[in-house]
Amino acid sequence: MAIVENVTGENITVNHNVNICHEKARSPTSPQNPQPTAKQPRIDLDDAPEISTFFDRTSELSTLKQWILENRTRLISILGLSGSGKSAIALQLIQHIQYEFDCIIWRSLRDAPPLQTLQTDLIKFLSQQQETNPPNPPLSRGGEDIQPPSPPLSKGGLGGVIDYLRSHRCLIVLDDVQTIFSSQQLAGNYQPGYENYGTFFKQIAESCHHSCIVLLSWEKPREIAALESHQKNCQTLQLNSLGEPAREIFTEKGLAESEKWSDLIDLYRGNPLWLNIVSAAIKDLFSGNISEFFSYESLVLGDLEYLLHQHFQRLSDTEKQVMSWLANQIKAVEISKKPALLELSPSEFLKSVESLRRRLLIEKVQKGDRTLFTVQPAIAEYIKTNIK
Repeated sequence: MAIVENVTGENITVNHNVNICHEKARSPTSPQNPQPTAKQPRIDLDDAPEISTFFDRTSELSTLKQWILENRTRLISILGLSGSGKSAIALQLIQHIQYEFDCIIWRSLRDAPPLQTLQTDLIKFLSQQQETNPPNPPLSRGGEDIQPPSPPLSKGGLGGVIDYLRSHRCLIVLDDVQTIFSSQQLAGNYQPGYENYGTFFKQIAESCHHSCIVLLSWEKPREIAALESHQKNCQTLQLNSLGEPAREIFTEKGLAESEKWSDLIDLYRGNPLWLNIVSAAIKDLFSGNISEFFSYESLVLGDLEYLLHQHFQRLSDTEKQVMSWLANQIKAVEISKKPALLELSPSEFLKSVESLRRRLLIEKVQKGDRTLFTVQPAIAEYIKTNIK
């Protein structure tokens, strides 16, 4: 499988704006990519998943590197459905930029820790930097070294986290962010007692520091849309089809009929995990013959159905109605008027469409000046089978 060794030199537009804070100003003449620190960064990836295969996402990596190293973006969201490769690209990113940071920490929110628990954990890791980098050399008295008192730890909570983000260049990855949102409600609504995460994300983006927080999620936090109006503070990368590199999956699985591989990529939208699941089924049930797989009238989901169920059990009733309507349309449709058959108010209909977009469950298609919406084939098949 392809492992990207060098993504520099890509054709990207660089924003030369200088991020100036009152604590420390960066000179416009200083290099935009500072030299690696003399010491190895302190890294804690205990919560990161073990991923053995990295696919070639050169363009996406270039974008992320530009945002972090050159634009000094403070808050970045990497969004994608399950299996799209969010964790994989974040691990690739760390491999490429680790020497630009003093501290790197990866934490999963899969068990939905309260914000105070997360902040305490982050400060515990970040504060150890004081032990490895004392602010002053030891004093000497009568030939005996005297270590000056250690500075007190910063105050706890969000203020404490921000203090460390200012005093050290930190990269923090928060995975499984969707778990702090409520199910059966519109996207981005926090579970009761977790609303302070919204304040946390907002202050991370708007406070003055030179660190970066990366969020990995199935759905977009509500605060992000407003924060993105200041691109230096906040950016979002949505992981789309893997594209041609997905053909490596079919080679590894030993699928025949390479001329039909592009059809498989399109049907399952280039999602690496989905394609692995489908390829394994084709190999096992049809000896790798894609034509026999395609001979079925309906799209075969197999084990993919379980993954899609995890997404759909989070939907509100109004979202399920909109999804069922879209899944039964022959082609992409406009939403300028609420469909008469849906027992929703115009406001409920538009809010549901917006929420489904935040969940990445419906696709937007631009045809000239017309904006259309559709559901990808695998999701449409799941809906027709499971949502009545």
